[in-house]
Amino acid sequence: MIKSMTGFGRRQGLWSDGTVSVEVRSVNHRFLETSIRLPKSLSGLEDRFKKMIQQQCVRGRVDLAVLLQGSRGSVREVQLDLGLAKQYHQALRTLQRTLKLKGSIDIGLMAGFRDIVALSEQTTDDPKLTKMVEKLGLLAVSDMVKMREKEGALLSQDILARLDHVRECKSSVSSRAPFIAQETFDRMKQRVEKLLADAIPDIPRLNQELALYADRCDITEELVRLDTHMIQFERALQGTESVGKTLDFLLQELGREVNTIGSKSNDAEIRADVVRMKAELERIREQIQNVE
Repeated sequence: MIKSMTGFGRRQGLWSDGTVSVEVRSVNHRFLETSIRLPKSLSGLEDRFKKMIQQQCVRGRVDLAVLLQGSRGSVREVQLDLGLAKQYHQALRTLQRTLKLKGSIDIGLMAGFRDIVALSEQTTDDPKLTKMVEKLGLLAVSDMVKMREKEGALLSQDILARLDHVRECKSSVSSRAPFIAQETFDRMKQRVEKLLADAIPDIPRLNQELALYADRCDITEELVRLDTHMIQFERALQGTESVGKTLDFLLQELGREVNTIGSKSNDAEIRADVVRMKAELERIREQIQNVE
């Protein structure tokens, strides 16, 4: 069964006096692209999470984020950049001398530069926390995959229903197809006879040329290929591997056959069915853009 490329998973657990949560989101993308956001102390899990996602997903953009809130496992520290402070002080003294400015360069002025004195939050390493986050990540990815599978099943149902509409229109066209060549032959012969009247020089040759022209309106081959492509499309929908690109290719072939049928058939009923088939194929195209 096909999978959607849209999914979401979230798992949360208690840690120290706070919480730790893992969120995984996926949207459609031509290839598999992953983005992992982790606290510094958990950066060692990045490769593990990437492999975990690659084992479950073939296509799509997948974002995984880990958030720690209110935990005693984090320590806030004041960061002081003395080297930068000396540069600021020297630059201000130079500016004061050059422009002959009054005033003093004191601690209040220097502390106003945010890149000199800054507050940072450092998370302490904890093997138990790492193990817990890895477990939560595995569960969140699993939830995301289940959502992709569930939506994929719904997409499959909708696509199959629209494919049935295409097949109904194709059956209607098939019922009209055997009469198209003969009707085209008779219509063109009447026009020629009306234009030339008794001045037709070679009637057998005329009939031969008209027969060749009428044969160009035959759409039997296109109808056979259209039916074959629809069978292949249905089989691909039942597959267990990534079939999004295969479905996209088959849909292009279906569209090509339908367009050829429309261009070869000078028949109002067939062209009406062709318009309906094109509309359904376009709706299917929109759906398979989200198929893995």
